[in-house]
Amino acid sequence: MKTIKVLETNITETNIYEVSKTLNFSSNNRVAICNANTLVRSVKNLEIRNLINSFTIKTPDGFPVAKALSFLTKKNFARVDGYKVFLQTISDGLETNKKHYFFGNNKKTTQQMIEKLKKMYPNIKISGFICPEHMSAEELSLQYKNEFENINADIVWVSLGFPKQEIFIDKICNEINMNLNFVGIGAVFDWVAGTKKKAPEWLANMGLEWLLRLIQEPKRLYKRYFVDNTLFIFYFLRQVLFLR
Repeated sequence: MKTIKVLETNITETNIYEVSKTLNFSSNNRVAICNANTLVRSVKNLEIRNLINSFTIKTPDGFPVAKALSFLTKKNFARVDGYKVFLQTISDGLETNKKHYFFGNNKKTTQQMIEKLKKMYPNIKISGFICPEHMSAEELSLQYKNEFENINADIVWVSLGFPKQEIFIDKICNEINMNLNFVGIGAVFDWVAGTKKKAPEWLANMGLEWLLRLIQEPKRLYKRYFVDNTLFIFYFLRQVLFLR
């Protein structure tokens, strides 16, 4: 898949169906779901930038990133968010009995999510899940190395939040020698379980998904949306003016 640099991140020119196909029909892929916060952090932090750019696929998650990608390529790209990637990949993998493994979040939410998934997709294959204690990504990769070497799965969905989940994915992939696909998907477990409300599609398409998330978690997310989104606009304008 082709990529184009948005700020300092090489965003993949892709869509939900292509990501699903890659995850269901190939292995050893690492997918980063990249929103404006991801890209701004990558500008500020060289280690995060190199980490994200090392992933196989960097999807344009969120209205600003999708619009920036569309502007730079002169093509029309839709948002490739974690929620849609998650459900589309599971749905597409039913015929080939793809096996899924869940890592992160908490036990109550993960169990609720699994119950919902079994109702939505009765034939889904779930290999298991781990809801670890709070520790660093490095500690997690060392602690759960043996579990990952022995799991029987095709796709591992990681819900630890950015950038911890991406750091964990990078570390565990360096620790094990298995043909697994890894995807960092943030709050998707919560949205599927229903423990947090996901913005309706019409709101997301207007670029206002952030508003509902901010109302639900103001203390945790105010900096991301008020500071990082403003910085995203500034950095992108600087990139466009420099290119011209």
